[in-house]
Amino acid sequence: MSSKVPSQAATLQRLYLTLFLRGRSSRGLKKDKAPQSVGTKLWGTLAIYGLIGLLAVPFSFEGSFVLSFYLHGMSLLFLGMFIAASAGEILFNKDEAEILLHRPVNSRTLLWAKVGVLVRVSLWITCAFNIAGMIAGSVVTNGSPWFAPVHFLTTCLTSLFCTGSVVLLYQLCLRWFGRERLDNLMTTAQVLLAIMMVAGSQLIPQLMSGMRGAIDPVAGKSWLFLLPPAWFAALDEALLGRGTEATLVMAGAGVMITGVILALAFGRMARTYEEGLQTLAESQPRKVRSSGDKRVLDRLMDGPLLRWLLREPITRASFRLTAAYLFRDRDMKLRLYPGLAPVMVMPMVFLVQGMSRRDEGWGIALGGGYLGMLPLMAMNLVQFSQHWQAADLYRLAPVVGPGPFIHGATRAVCFLLALPVIALILTGVCLMPGGMAKASLLLPGLLAMPAFALIPGAIEKTVPLSKPTEEAKSAARGGIMVLLMVVSLVIPGLALVARKHDLFGPFLIAEIIVVGIACWTLSRAIDHKKWDPLE
Repeated sequence: MSSKVPSQAATLQRLYLTLFLRGRSSRGLKKDKAPQSVGTKLWGTLAIYGLIGLLAVPFSFEGSFVLSFYLHGMSLLFLGMFIAASAGEILFNKDEAEILLHRPVNSRTLLWAKVGVLVRVSLWITCAFNIAGMIAGSVVTNGSPWFAPVHFLTTCLTSLFCTGSVVLLYQLCLRWFGRERLDNLMTTAQVLLAIMMVAGSQLIPQLMSGMRGAIDPVAGKSWLFLLPPAWFAALDEALLGRGTEATLVMAGAGVMITGVILALAFGRMARTYEEGLQTLAESQPRKVRSSGDKRVLDRLMDGPLLRWLLREPITRASFRLTAAYLFRDRDMKLRLYPGLAPVMVMPMVFLVQGMSRRDEGWGIALGGGYLGMLPLMAMNLVQFSQHWQAADLYRLAPVVGPGPFIHGATRAVCFLLALPVIALILTGVCLMPGGMAKASLLLPGLLAMPAFALIPGAIEKTVPLSKPTEEAKSAARGGIMVLLMVVSLVIPGLALVARKHDLFGPFLIAEIIVVGIACWTLSRAIDHKKWDPLE
């Protein structure tokens, strides 16, 4: 008796899940050590999210609505960051289009297969974050033993809402603006979504301040009807049998809006997705570019500082190659700028929060500390490219290791990405009331930037454009970003303590010495790196 033939949908879902677990490269792949589930693939990331989820335990004593609002709000933050960074390369992959469009695969089936992997990974992330809150909401005195299963159901609905919203946004951009503008629009949409998510993470604690301790957290707060976390928190209340008239309306709105988004994204707009894949596979004529951009880059590289830093020809070539990918390559822009958007936004958030308090400039100091992490995050992203096979050409250069290539990419990231952001933040600080007197508080974080920029190359050997893109890297960024946020607060915190005791000048001198020693040590480590053997 012949075995049952699997359906197209099941086959495609298994294919995309395998690609997610093992990556799109066969180099270095060992079948017996390849992860077989999302949990084994992302166990480190899931552990980080689980630890962050412990912060929800204190909210369990404030009532189920407050706890659910916090859990759903932060879940949308983490999911938005993951999906915004991953959806572009998963949904619109040119290499896949060249293969699958020649087969009788329905566009809706293909779309659901890709989204199925996104939803599955999203559920792993959200469950890891929500597990502590679900347990706490089930065992506290004013909780409910049914809170965990009910909240799990609403969390699944939250994942579908977030995924469907991003997919619908891409499809609308493709339909309204066409293929030629899709690349830049996708990058812009992802950056804006990342900015909204980071800003929302700062607003959620402030919004919850008026709910804690209230008998009815919804009473007198009509603005809650505009917030998706409130919809799903109200759905929790309704399913637990605690719904009021207001929460029932919000719960109904959440279910209805989610249904409409899913119907549009995977129903009416599925044909637009098929047309987008077809146009993506078509070769586009290269536009004739003026030589103005090249002259600007050449003038920048011929300046006194960069001419000295790029005196080695291979380092100079790596700088130019990285600069070209930063501003021209579609895949790089889709992965880099949405990933860096939260890093660029957080200093501004710290500045705004610091303006509202009468203190010694804590917001400026923390903003400078967080800004110092920008090159580190950028170097972790620049090493991935869809053209990673071409990185084997690096080995033809007359060098014993990848050191010059790493140095060139590091300097490109610092000068072309970090310096403009620093200039923008510094301008904002100077325009603040009394900002000129507090601008020096940016120095502790900015002085540490060169050392942070060299850390990825010294530890992970982040050769630019040398590794294949893997969706797991995008999923891990949310947890890594939270850890970096904590680390970035240490140096400005010490600086504030030193300033309080009139030791700010000696602290800066000591930091310059420590950073100088660290940069020399890390540069030596990069110079002594060897090429990995080809397999």
